[in-house]
Amino acid sequence: MRLLDEEGKQIGIVSKLEALQKAKELEIDVVEIAPNAKPPVAKLIDFKKFKYQEAKKERESKKSQKNVGVKEIRLRPFIGQHDFDTRLARAKEFLADGNQVKISVFFKGREITRKEFGYDVVKRFINQLESVKQVRDPHMEGRVLVAMVVPDKKGE
Repeated sequence: MRLLDEEGKQIGIVSKLEALQKAKELEIDVVEIAPNAKPPVAKLIDFKKFKYQEAKKERESKKSQKNVGVKEIRLRPFIGQHDFDTRLARAKEFLADGNQVKISVFFKGREITRKEFGYDVVKRFINQLESVKQVRDPHMEGRVLVAMVVPDKKGE
């Protein structure tokens, strides 16, 4: 196995027994850091310190990640103007946060016979959102008309 010291400097290629003896002399642990490498790589380091460094790396990588979720806006085919404006403002907030927005228009009872009103509401909604890219065209899923919108990357 390839052995490294605490700073990451290479000691050399040694057997497992030699590595364990060296660790015993220095009163630290042998931690295998790359078991699939040829030959496997091990490091002479205190195990608790190693676990701490791994957790620190994990936290750092999570900081740079962006959590993108799908937020849903529910509309009706015969929605009032104020309700429409309120939901539009909410959708703009979701898009500004970098989330995707799923626009759902629910049909109740005999409203399903007038699907064109639902399509008009979705079209009007998407037109009033600035800097968006439509992912999926409006389509029916049972009694629900669904469209997906994502924030446009050029706007950032």
